[in-house]
Amino acid sequence: MRPDYWDDAILSLTQRDPVLNGLIQTHPGITLESRGDAFATLARSIVGQQISVKAAQSVWQKLMAHIQEATPAAIHQAEPEGLRGCGLSGRKVEYLQDLARKFMCGELDATHWQTLDDESLIKDLVKVKGIGRWTAEMFLIFHLMRPDVLPLDDIGLQRAMGRLYNQNQPLSKPDMQKIACNWQPWRSVATWYLWRSLDPVPVAY
Repeated sequence: MRPDYWDDAILSLTQRDPVLNGLIQTHPGITLESRGDAFATLARSIVGQQISVKAAQSVWQKLMAHIQEATPAAIHQAEPEGLRGCGLSGRKVEYLQDLARKFMCGELDATHWQTLDDESLIKDLVKVKGIGRWTAEMFLIFHLMRPDVLPLDDIGLQRAMGRLYNQNQPLSKPDMQKIACNWQPWRSVATWYLWRSLDPVPVAY
């Protein structure tokens, strides 16, 4: 599902930011897409914590080969040893099975999340074991497709902004925020294109 705001966002960003203009021109015809499943998006985000995109994809593929489908029941019923054999740490196994339990018992209900603003939803999600701000932001971007999320803790965004806006030198988070002010209200879209400067193949959670 393609965001309905995408064309407006790229038109605005190309006019405001020469770096993004170049990236957008280099990657035509591809957009952010949602997989449409709240549990799977959160589970993939947990799998991807603190590892590279390539490593996360490898672990996720092994996990899917093991459990067959990304559902709360499948993860809840899986033996922890088998999940660890897919490349998951013991802590991530604990997080995934806790997430599955919360979905199964109704403690987490995705149906009302659309009604919350970004910060309210992040506050709700980070109450869940294993979900920090970065994971919540990935959920907002990739599942809810919120247009104005800036994941300052994302290593890829940090690398891309340092490379393209600061002569390949790291930027502080306040400096990242200052640059990103120019992208509002389309910071998710800007982030998505900056990720493409590191990996041209889009990743979906």
